[in-house]
Amino acid sequence: MSKFDDIRPFYDHEVNDALLSVAKHPMMKALMRFTFPDRDEQFWLEEFRNVHSISDFQSKFISQTVLQILERSSDGLSTSGFDDLDKNQSYLFISNHRDIVLDTCLINLVLLDRGLIMTSSAIGDNLVQKSFLHILAKLNRNFLVQRDLPIREQLSSSRLMSEYIQNLLHTENRSVWIAQREGRTKDGNDATQQGVLKMLAMAAGDLPLTDFLKSLKIVPLSISYEYDPTDVLKIPQLMAKSRNEVYIKDDNEDFNTMLSGVLGQKKHIHLHAGKVLDSEFDNIASCFENKNKQLQAIAQIIDDSIIRNYKLWPTNFIAYDLLHKSGQYSEYYTENERQLFERRLEMRIDVSDQDLKNSFLAMYANPVVNKMKYSENALLK
Repeated sequence: MSKFDDIRPFYDHEVNDALLSVAKHPMMKALMRFTFPDRDEQFWLEEFRNVHSISDFQSKFISQTVLQILERSSDGLSTSGFDDLDKNQSYLFISNHRDIVLDTCLINLVLLDRGLIMTSSAIGDNLVQKSFLHILAKLNRNFLVQRDLPIREQLSSSRLMSEYIQNLLHTENRSVWIAQREGRTKDGNDATQQGVLKMLAMAAGDLPLTDFLKSLKIVPLSISYEYDPTDVLKIPQLMAKSRNEVYIKDDNEDFNTMLSGVLGQKKHIHLHAGKVLDSEFDNIASCFENKNKQLQAIAQIIDDSIIRNYKLWPTNFIAYDLLHKSGQYSEYYTENERQLFERRLEMRIDVSDQDLKNSFLAMYANPVVNKMKYSENALLK
């Protein structure tokens, strides 16, 4: 028994039994028919028998699933920054978060393609309540973030996760992906929660905060979708927030969001791996003695990297101009692109509801606003 058993993914020796236990599950059949449309069921049932590690499952199956997703619902995936990473080094990718399933699948596809160490990725246990999804998550090297715990248990849960992440990075030499905040960003404003950094630092022991976080080899990761396939699904929560109302999810909302993210149109997608944070920690340690000030400064550095390296698409500039009733960024898109975006807008929401329309547009426009805080020159980086 390990103290991490409640949150860890499968060990490799557990993979084959777990995979075969769900091989004929209707959801697995649907997933494999999507992944291998030209193959019959016997093909992948036979292949499953030869899978004895998470790496096998990810490289032979999940990577093919992601390639099918890109083929069917995107105009392609581009990347930058990954050439600067060491193939033998594990990293802690702290990332903006747009899509429940795709964000981590895409980063691992890129890492696999480049021969870099793939990640163990955090996922909320609220997203894998169904037994099949729980097993699939553990087969895909996800570890569980325990949500909705009583206050007394939240601290011990955070400490356990901190220790587990440190164990992955330093003992197993396994890269890790975590979101910069709890849950997905729904309004386009990407910001690192200091609570995430506090959680990471719980395993620091006697090490100074900055020295410990420096040892994690943090890489800020920027993920940008030209079309957010779940944009309209985020609107009800945004509207409730704007009205100071408590938002309550439907029972199947998370599952429907996962499906929409996988199947919905995304157009272009870009992933950028920022520079490994290193000397920045020394500067922060010399400037601030107070830990809260240090955490605030570290969060800002991560935000700066994610926002500066976030790739803006025509949809972002169009949304900004529509929201502000201007043509300020018209040089960055064509009239046809604008018409297509407006048509999508009309198909997905009631455009006669001005508050609803503004919330939808702001979701796409806010990344432009955030980049403008640096300089006009940053917009096209």
